[in-house]
Amino acid sequence: MKASELAGLSLKELRVLQERVEAAISEREKQDRADVRAKLADMAEKAGFSVGELFGSGRNQKRGAAPIKFRNPKDPSQTWTGRGRRPNWMVEAGGDFDRFRV
Repeated sequence: MKASELAGLSLKELRVLQERVEAAISEREKQDRADVRAKLADMAEKAGFSVGELFGSGRNQKRGAAPIKFRNPKDPSQTWTGRGRRPNWMVEAGGDFDRFRV
């Protein structure tokens, strides 16, 4: 489409055109992704592998349960694995946190 053709379009027509272009881009990306995936699967198969073996499952894998590393001596039910924010009981106690290490 030439610039002169775009200049003759109304704002509403330009927005409709924009939506159509964005949809076409999205569809092309999906198709290109599928084409590349098929080529990779074919190459991996010819080499005796699966895509999963080469690149993993592609899903975010959650970490397993972490072992307890710290315990509150005043209340043994309060524990912390060392992941995430430091618990309030540890912050309030202050000082050297190694004294809570299990």
